[in-house]
Amino acid sequence: MTPPPALLQIAPPVDRAAVRRAVDPETPPSYFEALEPFLPSVKKPAQYVGGEHNQTFKPWGSADVRWLLNYPDAYEVGQPNQGIQILYEILNERPTTLAERSYAPWVDLEAIMREHGIPTFSLENHHPLWAFDVFAVTLPHELAHTNLLNLLDLGGIPVRSAKRTADDPIVLVGGHAAYNPEPLAPFIDAAVMGDGEEVTLEIDDVVRAWKREDGRDRHALLKRLAGVEGVYIPAFYEARYTDDGRLKATVAVEPGVPAIVPKRTVQDLEQWQYPKKQIVPMTEVVHERFSVEIFRGCTRGCRFCQAGMITRPVRERKPETISNLVREGLKNTGFEEVGLLSLSSADHADIGTIARDLADEYEGTATSLSLPSTRVDAFNVTLSNELARNGRRTGLTFAPEAGSERMRGVINKMVSEEDMLRTAEIAFANGWRHCKLYFMVGLPTETDEDVLAIADLSIKVYEIARKHGHKNKVTTSVGGFVPKPHTPFQWVAQDTPEEIHRKLKLIRHAIKDHSGLKLRTNDPEEGVIEGLLGRGDRRVAAAVERAWELGARMDGWHEMPTLDTWMQALEETDVPLARYSYRDRDEDEVLPWDHLDSGLEKAWLWQDWQESLSGDEVDDCRWTPCYDCGVCPGLDIAHDTGYDAANATLPVVPSGLGGGGLPIMPARITDRA
Repeated sequence: MTPPPALLQIAPPVDRAAVRRAVDPETPPSYFEALEPFLPSVKKPAQYVGGEHNQTFKPWGSADVRWLLNYPDAYEVGQPNQGIQILYEILNERPTTLAERSYAPWVDLEAIMREHGIPTFSLENHHPLWAFDVFAVTLPHELAHTNLLNLLDLGGIPVRSAKRTADDPIVLVGGHAAYNPEPLAPFIDAAVMGDGEEVTLEIDDVVRAWKREDGRDRHALLKRLAGVEGVYIPAFYEARYTDDGRLKATVAVEPGVPAIVPKRTVQDLEQWQYPKKQIVPMTEVVHERFSVEIFRGCTRGCRFCQAGMITRPVRERKPETISNLVREGLKNTGFEEVGLLSLSSADHADIGTIARDLADEYEGTATSLSLPSTRVDAFNVTLSNELARNGRRTGLTFAPEAGSERMRGVINKMVSEEDMLRTAEIAFANGWRHCKLYFMVGLPTETDEDVLAIADLSIKVYEIARKHGHKNKVTTSVGGFVPKPHTPFQWVAQDTPEEIHRKLKLIRHAIKDHSGLKLRTNDPEEGVIEGLLGRGDRRVAAAVERAWELGARMDGWHEMPTLDTWMQALEETDVPLARYSYRDRDEDEVLPWDHLDSGLEKAWLWQDWQESLSGDEVDDCRWTPCYDCGVCPGLDIAHDTGYDAANATLPVVPSGLGGGGLPIMPARITDRA
């Protein structure tokens, strides 16, 4: 349940100077003593106590700049986030910088905090948010927007940036949802698109210099931050609209700031070998493993996938670097699972060598290896067996995304039904017992025939599974498609929840006679707000603020159904949901994120969208000649991936891994039946 509206605002405002005088003029108070008596009465109290292995503790007075890194969701979701883990280490390696972490309290603790005046606090020392210089928030998805406002208000910080003074921290956002920060424009001071390692240190330098020279002119600090490549200051830009209410342009109104703000790209991951000492959680979290990013970026070209588009180009780590990171990470954490992470981990040019060498090194130990974030349109069971050598051979996860080959052509998911069925045959014949299949409905040009093809393909895989063992299982998960910025599908209309429900009903009816085939679906209502915030402009901010005032938070949790609250907020603020979500956009329509450069040419995205209508597929540019998406010019990026331009060959499964000379074909391995 959401807390009652009376608990949503902190009153009166925090008198920071008085609090400091009462405790220590140099160090802000710790709120742990105030918090501790209430912990036995809340769910999962261990998430609030700190004291984790590999935490960094620094004296407050030793630092010139203090950062509070935040993941605006519950600890169990945010603690494993690798972006925060990396920035935490990088910042704390600086002698004059201090970085601590915070997460969103669950609603039971939030009510207690508001009643007893306990502000948003850091996990390391339980210092209040208002005492830090920078509040750096990773936005993993749009459904965390109301959590951000809640954390600011709970922390004694004005929710709107225009009301903040030099005594307030800079509110900085990054992450995938920051590629369209316009619905948050009135609430944030700055946004960063792209890789965070380099730009974070540059921001730290700017804040340090500003504090030493003056430290009182907040506008001057924002102006300096706008001079850092990749930093966007919403207050320095103005959104202008046509008479019929469409966005005309977003223009710079502050002298000297860029008209188009580019994303930041780390070109050499070898220079950033983190995390070294990943923080070990105090209680159960969603991913309990040591994670190593083996490469960054993806050029597979799935037209629905924002992550693949905005993280281009591909940059790989060397196998020896990966081995060293794994070795040191296991020693420093005690984890028994290693996740080899990327958007498509088995696409690493040396994945066969990496998997075999790691499996050899840890064979006979308790350490298991996994590829938890990889594509499924290509699978080599021998590679999977290498990774499962020390683990239980229970589950494989595949994401065909669409049921028919026509739809897979539209979304550029280049896998045939024949490949999928052959993969299932190989997997179950080699002892795997459970297969999960992920699909979407609501994709552009989708027909009922395409929807029913999801059921048909699932049944065929299920029949293969049962042929190899009556206890073998197949689970089909289906969610509604949400169009995202900076993708070829950014122009398309989103299906309404009613239409998604109708399509899910078709699938349920089609598989009803196969009782052993499990169907899991996401609530279509969850995609409504995600779609609105993903492609909204600044006018949507009024609805974000009103929804939060009405009690919306933790919008992505099933336990917190907030759609009715959002619909009330949209009505009260006259924000038209249909205009933002349920209509196609024209080629020349100005989009809210056009002044933010993800590296992808808008003309190329439109061309790819048009080609999708006829099912034209685009090859991975790592193995084929460049097709001019716009990302690589100006970057010193060399793709050393084994591509032979003269003979147009793909890298094949290395000797000893089998596969009959087929191209390396990845899958995601899970350790739960």
